Amino acid sequence: MTKCCKQRCPNLKKVLKSPMPSYEYPEKLPLTPVAGPVDAAVRLPGSKSITNRALLLAALADGKSILRDPLQSDDTLYMFEALRSLGVDVTLTDAGDFEVNGVGGAFTAPKKSPIFIGNSGTTVRFLTAAACLAPTGSDVVLDGVARMRERPIRDLLGALITLGVDAESTHSNGCPPVRVRGGGLPGGKCLLRGDVSSQFLTALLQVAPYAHQDVEIEIVGDLISKPYVDMTQNVMHTFGVEMVNDNYRTLTVSAGQRYQGREYDVEADASNATYFLAAAAVTGGNVVLENLGAGSIQGDAKFARVLEKMGCDVDFGSQIALRGPKTLKAINVNLEAIPDTAQTLAVIAAFADGPSTIHGLSSLRVKETDRVAAITNELTKLGVRVEEGRDFWVITPPSDGKYNAAEIKTYDDHRMAMSFAVAGLRLPSVTILDPGCVAKTFPDFWERWDRFFYAAKQ
Repeated sequence: MTKCCKQRCPNLKKVLKSPMPSYEYPEKLPLTPVAGPVDAAVRLPGSKSITNRALLLAALADGKSILRDPLQSDDTLYMFEALRSLGVDVTLTDAGDFEVNGVGGAFTAPKKSPIFIGNSGTTVRFLTAAACLAPTGSDVVLDGVARMRERPIRDLLGALITLGVDAESTHSNGCPPVRVRGGGLPGGKCLLRGDVSSQFLTALLQVAPYAHQDVEIEIVGDLISKPYVDMTQNVMHTFGVEMVNDNYRTLTVSAGQRYQGREYDVEADASNATYFLAAAAVTGGNVVLENLGAGSIQGDAKFARVLEKMGCDVDFGSQIALRGPKTLKAINVNLEAIPDTAQTLAVIAAFADGPSTIHGLSSLRVKETDRVAAITNELTKLGVRVEEGRDFWVITPPSDGKYNAAEIKTYDDHRMAMSFAVAGLRLPSVTILDPGCVAKTFPDFWERWDRFFYAAKQ
């Protein structure tokens, strides 16, 4: 049995001008180690985080937008289809761009209920905040897969209620499904915990221009993933809205601003770039990222600097280029600002010259799976010793250099599959279970992985 990307995000044929490429995946994918150091120039697909931000802002804008080089994956297409359900005219052009005719800050009542958003965290959080822009008296219900019903959203709902929105977790457990009553965003001041997900803050900021009065959000505790808030501010600015960030303690958006339709180029995905940089790091090879450089608005682009501390030679120019060392140095690092890179680094650390400590991982507990526990389980199968704490790992490679053959469980988590693809470059007998989970953010990952690191050697 194979899995096809279209099957994961159904009903898209009805809304796409051009068909999205279809990818089939086996149930298991045995990996083959490379014969020597990799050497590749890599071109990456668009950023999921930026695509979903730009899709929402373009949908709310006045006028038409063209999003160039967007990511086409499960996560972005769930957002795409959800916006269609709320009355937004969104199409995929023959050139592979998203064309969005903005609704001027006013959605229509949903065409179906609930709106199914799979396991897309950005979609459920961004739309939970924006759904209040549906007509007065209409209800927007957002629901997803079983794991989505375990992902916390209580703090976002609490902030929305403080700002005057009628919103609830329908199962009263602080997780989806969520119901939001339309009628607008009154606005005002609210408190928001900063230690669960920066996407809650992004969701509030993106809808804030359409509030009846200014929105002021005070962060309680420390804000995690700050670079994602910077990304949000950048995309909002590009679409014509300003917000004031007072040292990540108080963030304010003045009411009455409106997003303006525009042409927008989506950056390459810096989170997905980490796997290709990792390939160079663990094989002592060379990788150049052709369409990602130092000017990126994504915090994850700085992952190359983390690898520099492990002995990699990095050129951080208009294109990020990395050369792996003969011996990887162990590292002690906090990844709270860039948590989506943690699984990649954990696999790299399995090949370092001693124990590595990776901390700042608390947000990984509530992602697509409990990523802290998942990494511990799967690296241990390979013969790597992993000490796991609430928000850290200590990862110690086998002292004798001998690793085990293993089937790697992916937990329906795209980043588990792609991270352990890196281990497969070095180790024989690594098999990825459910490799099709990459469709969430990188449907053609395995095709590109083969082309860049295997086909070039033939």
